[in-house]
Amino acid sequence: MYNEFMSRIIVALATPPLKGALAIIRLSGDGVLALTDTLFTKKVSDVTKGTLFVGEFKDKETIDQVVLLAYPHGKSMTGEESVEVICHGSMVIANQIIEAYISRGVSYATRGEFTSRAFYNGKMDLVEAEAVNDMINATTIEAKNLSLMSLKGSTSKGLTPLRKGIADLLALVEVNIDYPEYDDIEVASKTKIVSDCEELRRQIAKLIDEGNQGQIIKEGIKVAIVGEPNVGKSSLLNSLIEEEKAIVSSIAGTTRDVVEGELSIHGVALHLLDTAGIRESEDEIEKIGVKRSQKSIQEADLVIAVLDARRNELSEGEKEILTLSEGKRRIICYNKGDLVPSHEDGKLYVSALKNDVEPLKEAIFESLGLSEESFKTPSLNNARQLGLLKKIDLDLARAQEDAENDVPSDIVAVSLQSAYNGIREILGEVATNDLSDEIFSRFCVGK
Repeated sequence: MYNEFMSRIIVALATPPLKGALAIIRLSGDGVLALTDTLFTKKVSDVTKGTLFVGEFKDKETIDQVVLLAYPHGKSMTGEESVEVICHGSMVIANQIIEAYISRGVSYATRGEFTSRAFYNGKMDLVEAEAVNDMINATTIEAKNLSLMSLKGSTSKGLTPLRKGIADLLALVEVNIDYPEYDDIEVASKTKIVSDCEELRRQIAKLIDEGNQGQIIKEGIKVAIVGEPNVGKSSLLNSLIEEEKAIVSSIAGTTRDVVEGELSIHGVALHLLDTAGIRESEDEIEKIGVKRSQKSIQEADLVIAVLDARRNELSEGEKEILTLSEGKRRIICYNKGDLVPSHEDGKLYVSALKNDVEPLKEAIFESLGLSEESFKTPSLNNARQLGLLKKIDLDLARAQEDAENDVPSDIVAVSLQSAYNGIREILGEVATNDLSDEIFSRFCVGK
């Protein structure tokens, strides 16, 4: 599978399939330079470094005047011979160029195939490869900057101390097993193993904490706005996103389904969900909406419980809402704050009607626990990477526990070896084809 995958020359449109000023066609695979010689008015197969050409692209007759970038083996992003053809932005022209290559045996690339070739050819590790897709999907400058750090290798380098620490401890345990008769070798004592595992686990805890914060910056959070009917949830959503997205009406039960909106606060994307008012109802459609609201509470990363500032005591419905959201990251805000004569200390008041929601925005950001450093720190921040960090922590915890219980050293070594393999798996050094295919299938074609 690997050899068949790498032996093909692949082609794809690297720009959107729309009319524009320019279009870019990307190719990769050894032999593509010689093939391009037969279609381009200038010889490109002799290049020794990335070289730019201007000429005509021909297939029996001239298709277009193009700019062409040619890269020899080892000098391109994929590590293979590569070509990028920059033509005028008509899809007629772009398709003619692509068809000229395909008619000569070139295959159209699958999702992420260019990046996966870079990974398989050792031009980037798996953390860097995943960062390519994160860059494409970034919705804020802050998310893009975080992904760029990973793309440049900063995140992978951050694993070096942990990798070295696990490798050193594993080597010490194994050398003690294999050469117990040598007196000049440091003893892998119970105290040494326990102490080193504790330090390594502190490093992992820090990486996981940084990863969780990075995940919030990169992916944003899902925020459910919940409350009783007519408390102003829809008005609050509209005010937050500065758009009339949700229907506002004095009729209770107007919102019967979840209405979504997007907002960015200090570089963090918020996916807002305006839910149906939670109350007892005989209306079958409204009852479905209430159930969806309850589900949104469970799935949300943050719940904004909207209460009526004019009430002196909680209603039964408000008590139910607070019970449903108990244990979640939650902000309780009192809407219609402009209608009460005074504000109690410690309560967050807003007025959706008058667009007075800045205090809520700041409270949302503060609830995330992000520091200024969070935006500058490279992090392992996707589910795969964080899951493997947690697995490594479990392996080290097992090694530590076994050492404390005087379990034989070869058993301790098994857990340490598993922890070391976990580091290699994060970087893709022991990735299976199935795993790699699943990761790269999320990419767009042409990248």
